[in-house]
Amino acid sequence: MENEEVALKTPTQEIILKARNGMPIFLLMLLGIVLSIIAFIWGIFILNKESHSVFGGILLGLGIFYWVLPLWLLIAGLKVIHPNEALVMTLFGKYVGTLKGAGFYYVNPFMTAAPVAKSNTQELIGSDLEMDAAAGNKKATANSAKKRLSLKTMALSNNKQKVNDKLGNPIMISIVVIWRIQDTAKAMFDVDNFVDYLSIQSDSALRNIVRLYPYDATDDEDANEKSLRGSSLEVSARLAEEIQSKVNVAGIEILEAKITHLAYAPEIAAAMLQRQQAAAIVDARQLIVEGAVGMVEMAIEKLNEKDVVDLDEERKAAMVSNLMVVLCGNRDAQPIVNSGSLY
Repeated sequence: MENEEVALKTPTQEIILKARNGMPIFLLMLLGIVLSIIAFIWGIFILNKESHSVFGGILLGLGIFYWVLPLWLLIAGLKVIHPNEALVMTLFGKYVGTLKGAGFYYVNPFMTAAPVAKSNTQELIGSDLEMDAAAGNKKATANSAKKRLSLKTMALSNNKQKVNDKLGNPIMISIVVIWRIQDTAKAMFDVDNFVDYLSIQSDSALRNIVRLYPYDATDDEDANEKSLRGSSLEVSARLAEEIQSKVNVAGIEILEAKITHLAYAPEIAAAMLQRQQAAAIVDARQLIVEGAVGMVEMAIEKLNEKDVVDLDEERKAAMVSNLMVVLCGNRDAQPIVNSGSLY
């Protein structure tokens, strides 16, 4: 049995297309238009005088021929590139290079710009939509506009999604990804749609990163633990690295990825709020008790130092009890005056 060799698909490498300045060709085209019109009119003028004149027929034929073939070739080769735009050029189905840099160029007229795929995630990249003033309907301007690949820095904001954190708590989270196209050939030919591909990989990377962190570190032993709420910069950096590793095949550069929304899922939000409130109450009570003990201790020491009153252990215990009630109570204490002896 013969072994079959499987050819692995190699990623497309971007080639910067060097094109000549289109202004001389444009001026030549205008000159040809003027000369063809003159030849056409002159040929008709000669044929009116001499119906069988060969020279008049040649002039008339040259004037018509220029409008049929050479003019079309000149127009088809002229390309205008705006800032931060690119045209990915193919020749008979083969990628030949990417035309970058703002300017007016002339290329092989048989080259065609590869169309940019429409995205369901974001607005069409490279297509200009204008509002029809009369009907109020949106319409595409020109087919050439849909073939322009934008090199601008763009933002992708996916919808909120429910993800489980490190502790298994469901949370609602969303991110915004700042990105741009770095390799036009990979973006156009190595993936079906680079915007949708980025969106899917961003969701996948978000789930992988979120499950490594708890929503919040609340326990004392976990005070130094990283969390989604307390370590947003670290989480954003790891998120950007994770997305970048997945979209290299699409020729996309990730500039930044940040969390835009972070909250517990609705089904556990109320319970988590009560937990946070309880933790806050316990911390506050602990602080109050520590302060009250210090104040009572200081009061007893001051009374003993200045010999204001001689207190035995039972009276110290009573005074400590009264002071702790006053200092730790939720309400204002109601004093009771004792006019008799304590015994």
